[in-house]
Amino acid sequence: MNNLNLLFKDSIKATHTNNKSLKKLSEKFNKIFPEIVREIKDVNKTLNVLDNNFKFNFKVKDLKKFKKFNNVILIGMGGSILGAEAIYNFFELKMKKNFYFMNDLDENKITILKKKYNFSKCLFIIISKSGNTVETLSNVFSLNIIKKNSKNIILISEKKNNHLFSLSKKLNLFYIEHKSHIGGRYSVLSEVGIVPAYLMGLNISKLRLNILDFLKGKNKLFLKSSSIKLANLINSKKFNNLIFINYFPELEKFLLWCQQLIAESLGKKNKGFLPVISNAPKDHHSLLQLYLDGPKDKLFSIFSFEKKSKEKVIIKKDTGIRSFLNNKRISDVKNAQNKALIKSFVKKKIPFREFKVKKFNEKILGKLFSYFILETIIVGKLVNVNPFDQPAVEQVKIYTKEFLN
Repeated sequence: MNNLNLLFKDSIKATHTNNKSLKKLSEKFNKIFPEIVREIKDVNKTLNVLDNNFKFNFKVKDLKKFKKFNNVILIGMGGSILGAEAIYNFFELKMKKNFYFMNDLDENKITILKKKYNFSKCLFIIISKSGNTVETLSNVFSLNIIKKNSKNIILISEKKNNHLFSLSKKLNLFYIEHKSHIGGRYSVLSEVGIVPAYLMGLNISKLRLNILDFLKGKNKLFLKSSSIKLANLINSKKFNNLIFINYFPELEKFLLWCQQLIAESLGKKNKGFLPVISNAPKDHHSLLQLYLDGPKDKLFSIFSFEKKSKEKVIIKKDTGIRSFLNNKRISDVKNAQNKALIKSFVKKKIPFREFKVKKFNEKILGKLFSYFILETIIVGKLVNVNPFDQPAVEQVKIYTKEFLN
């Protein structure tokens, strides 16, 4: 898939797939696709989050009073926070506000936050779909930030009998409903990601602009081809590892979001990929040997940004050093390493995909989110797993509560 600002390229060859299986998966895709389109229009389905007419459970005018805060602390786990963190990471160099993300249980971070910030001057955005997430509640009450009539707290959860919703009513706290039919890992383009994005100062309309481009024309053909090949590889069980090689630091948190999306959606019934994030060129000096000469059980996705960096390698004459690096931009070096990796993959017949970002804006990031949501759901349906649940995770939550009671 190629347009002015994004390049998606598939280099999964016939030698990596089963042609007979691909034909059946192609036929299955053709049956599934109309169902996908219908679900996007259905306000009670997860995929409705991608609809151009998606209705938010908040009004922008009600959020304006929170824009005065320059320090914002988000508290959540998994899909409740990874999307917002991906958005912030993508635009971090342009940000005028400080956002801090509490997405784990780390008492050192709690101590640092207490020392670093005057909480009365911070905005807290607390997100939990269930409203009962153990880690989120532990962080919230460890920080001791919940007070009646607080004007610096936003709570986002389902409108059900849960802790966060109960707190909002009992203590008169600002509350936004989390739609019950949208799971956390699919919620980045809903209230969960859009509210933080607005408070970051981003254009939230552009984040959702033309996010359904993948449902038509050449873009649809790429979506189909890529989805059936991924499904084929999952069914073959020959390629169990999906390695994200990232040359674009601004996509690091986006890939963490992708990691959850793919692992939780497809990792069922003894199927799925293990998604691993590998930062380049750093990992050229640690993992590349394994990638090229180790077991051939890996599919690679390579992410890069086509830009000319400002920083240059300047080697002064008085050093006595002559090098091909002189006057090269940092981006020139990284691009050469990227091309060298691709050339090595081709030579060794290693399957890979390329995702190249050519422009840096809200519209591009929104399209990246929407593409991977669509592809993941379609692949799940193609390999006969439910891409919307996470039964094994729920079981661990039950065990955790048993040990705490």
